[in-house]
Amino acid sequence: MLLNESDPRAKRRVLRQGIASGRIQRVAGAYSPLVAMAIEAAGFDGVYLGSSTMATEIGLPDIGLVTQSEAAARGAEVARVTALPTIIDIDTGYGEAVNVARTIRLLEDAGLAGCHLEDQVNPKRCGHLDDKQIVPTEEMAAKIRAAVAARRDPDFLIIARTDSRAVEGLEAAIARGRAYREAGADMLFPEALADAEGFAAYRRAVEGPLLANMTEFGKSELLSAEELQQIGYAIVLYPVTAQRLAMGAVEAGLKSIIERGSQAHLLNQMQPRQRLYELIRYADYQRFDDSVGRPTVTPDET
Repeated sequence: MLLNESDPRAKRRVLRQGIASGRIQRVAGAYSPLVAMAIEAAGFDGVYLGSSTMATEIGLPDIGLVTQSEAAARGAEVARVTALPTIIDIDTGYGEAVNVARTIRLLEDAGLAGCHLEDQVNPKRCGHLDDKQIVPTEEMAAKIRAAVAARRDPDFLIIARTDSRAVEGLEAAIARGRAYREAGADMLFPEALADAEGFAAYRRAVEGPLLANMTEFGKSELLSAEELQQIGYAIVLYPVTAQRLAMGAVEAGLKSIIERGSQAHLLNQMQPRQRLYELIRYADYQRFDDSVGRPTVTPDET
């Protein structure tokens, strides 16, 4: 068939196998299904759908305004177009523990491979901004237990993100990580660690797989995938990179058209029509249409 036919359970197993392989999994953020297809074509190991890009794509700030149903629907749109496993950001879980449980079921039905849940107070803030507030450890642990209890596929990856490093310090972030692991989290996501030593210190202090967020213009030093793999991280995340690249080009290009009166000088910076058609498999749809014997409409001769 034309659309991606990868079974969601198989994609979850692929993600688990990748994490267990010892080779860091490179996961890039998609702000649309088309970008997810480009991420796969570029050779990444997974696709990510973050709350930041989901919010900004509809003209909102990343402060918890995207709803549970909006996230699940967008996740389904992205997951269906790629053979790669897709991880989604569910902020603080859209409510209390019971809301988290329902969210997990919705995400499984949508074909997602995993999600991450954070310990901020709702409404949350971007993880690399100041003045974040976090909930008590046990409140977050209850949400993690709810997520684990709700999943039907044991390969669905549940990632616990802690924003406590910037609020309470590294030792508190380590203690929370250990508590979240005890509650059943499959992977830990320590947000806004400062530098290579901070990432290494966290790795030494906690067991199990870790995710490193390499977002631009934030509080973390931008480390290479190779460096993070040597430290011992299992996933490196580039959550907003594609959107930032695109919006930088969009704003510069639009300004240039206003200044010069035409887009002719920008053609070599654009994705050609033919490449777009290759990415969306335009010719395959044409061949499929022909293969099923689409009827030919003839003029009415009466």
